[in-house]
Amino acid sequence: MGDIPPPPAELAEQQLRKFQKELSAGTVSLALLAVLGAAAEPMYGYQIAKRLEQSEGVLSGKQSALYPVLRNLEGAGLLDSHVEPSVAGPPRRYYRITVAGRDVLQAWTQAWCATRDSLDSVLQGPRP
Repeated sequence: MGDIPPPPAELAEQQLRKFQKELSAGTVSLALLAVLGAAAEPMYGYQIAKRLEQSEGVLSGKQSALYPVLRNLEGAGLLDSHVEPSVAGPPRRYYRITVAGRDVLQAWTQAWCATRDSLDSVLQGPRP
């Protein structure tokens, strides 16, 4: 016997979650670089997460997803970090964008804008 497909609403919800996960994978790195690129001072993870929450949806409440991406960006030379003792709790790791990170942020921003504009054009259809 074959599997019974889920009802259309459930299928649509499953596909939406899958699409959001795939979309999020690429955009979180760009958002992190943008936040740190705009920051006047180095920031620690919680500060970055709070800034992203103001943008609604980038991390969708998943702060734990932030730290592996920060480590990957640092490993790629796009961020630097240092640890400072904290008065109220464990030491904090502060991140700042590097010169290479700024170059990558500029390139990724251009790529994002071109992709967004192209997709918007497709989604909106031909203009009369």
